[in-house]
Amino acid sequence: MITFERRKEDCLKKDDKSSIGEIDRPIKSLCEKINKLENYYTLSSCSGRVVLIKNLEKKQAGMFVFRTHNKISFKEIKQELSKASDKKENLIFKQESCILHVCCKSLEDAEKLLNKARICGWKNSGIMTASTRIVLELRSTEYLALPIMNSGKLLVDEDYLKVLVKESNKRLEKTWEKINKLEKLI
Repeated sequence: MITFERRKEDCLKKDDKSSIGEIDRPIKSLCEKINKLENYYTLSSCSGRVVLIKNLEKKQAGMFVFRTHNKISFKEIKQELSKASDKKENLIFKQESCILHVCCKSLEDAEKLLNKARICGWKNSGIMTASTRIVLELRSTEYLALPIMNSGKLLVDEDYLKVLVKESNKRLEKTWEKINKLEKLI
């Protein structure tokens, strides 16, 4: 049977398989701190993001029209929507919260980290167990999702789009604050 320590060592040696090829800057320090702890290691993470995604039945390559882990500007999102309108796209606007998957050595270790995360506002979190490992899924609550384009036609006016940009940026800042709180609490 492979030990926790061996799985941790193997996991941390692997190349980053994310589409951007590295850990998002706002969550990188938290991941590094967790990975230095004896009884934990990170499996995947996202610091929160804003995306324009094709409204498709199933996930597939090329479904992201726009994706950023940074705050957005009205001009930036307007440009991306303008490009998509030429292609007669059906799009969904999403602002997604941070998420972090952590492998824990024991159920007790998972409960300790889960309790700290909940104190910091990571409310949509829980423990998943399998025969070989215990994984803690930490997820914050900031989330927006709405249809924004149908057959290339923008479904909202510019005033609404400005409010959406402002609200998305506010929610990203809130999720980053929760990341920082958890890092300080660990």
